[in-house]
Amino acid sequence: MGLFSNQFLNVVEWEEWREDMIFWKWKNKEIKKGSKLIIRPGQDAIFLNNGKIEGIFQDDGEYDIETQIIPFLSTLKGFKFGFNSGMRAEVLFVNTKEFTIKWGTKGPVMLPTPALPGGLPIRANGTANFKISDYVTLIDKVAGVKDTYSVDDVKLRITTVLDQLLMKWISKEGKDMFNLQANAFDISEGIKSDLDMQTSKDGISITGFSIMNFNYPEEVQQMITKNAAQAMVGDVNRYQTLTMTDAMADGKLSGGNSTMGNMAEMMMGMTMANQMMNNMNMNGQQPQQNMGMQQQPQQNVGMQQPQQGAGGDANIPKFCPNCGSPTNGAKFCANCGNKLA
Repeated sequence: MGLFSNQFLNVVEWEEWREDMIFWKWKNKEIKKGSKLIIRPGQDAIFLNNGKIEGIFQDDGEYDIETQIIPFLSTLKGFKFGFNSGMRAEVLFVNTKEFTIKWGTKGPVMLPTPALPGGLPIRANGTANFKISDYVTLIDKVAGVKDTYSVDDVKLRITTVLDQLLMKWISKEGKDMFNLQANAFDISEGIKSDLDMQTSKDGISITGFSIMNFNYPEEVQQMITKNAAQAMVGDVNRYQTLTMTDAMADGKLSGGNSTMGNMAEMMMGMTMANQMMNNMNMNGQQPQQNMGMQQQPQQNVGMQQPQQGAGGDANIPKFCPNCGSPTNGAKFCANCGNKLA
């Protein structure tokens, strides 16, 4: 009984299941009478005969091939199992989930820019999402010559053309070479569209593409950082002050023995002193001095031409020596309160 059981029964299922496997082909086996088909969640089973699709089964579960599968096959629907004969067919199991890969440029992409004759070298990294969308094309272009297909195979296909697509979409419409992150979304959408055109030839759709980071050479990154800091400060003098403050901090962190730190502290002190003097002059000291110079002639005139006021005091000036207002013989200025006698 065991001999007949092994001869007439087999199970058609994905025997080498892996999360990173896109499809796996069950083949070179004769399907016997009483055989079962097992479809697990996230799988589709495609029956093939001589390389052509006979039927696609998408609902997970366990099926009796003779009664539940063969009646739905296009050219094999009338197949009858004999005592010693079985049905020869291939079954392609397809992983229906959406896959995510991480990508990175193989080497620096040299972007043409007038500032650098040899081009600006940048690197980039991010993620891409894809899934199987066309079974007929997949079988015709890939599964016809491969028994398995993995995520790494698709990743290789994507990264092969990615550098050229990055150069195309970064250079398009004069993107700011030194602020590419601001245009990352537009660049990603352009690359996604072009990648989808490439992979659709294999029955695969690109469902998402994103750029996480653009990486510049260290010298260029330092320049970008410095320019960004200066733009944030908004004033050259304040930017210099900020730079000197950093140097002072460096001197203190190294025990206060840094020569650059000591020099920066001296320059910082001188700069702050000059700024304080300028602020004092601008905030009223200089105008008061000018006012005093303008009032001096009035004071002299008032002192040279005293007159007797209402109280009969001849020492009271005609005009207030402090603000220049008429005194009208009063002992205190009605305008500024200055004592006149």
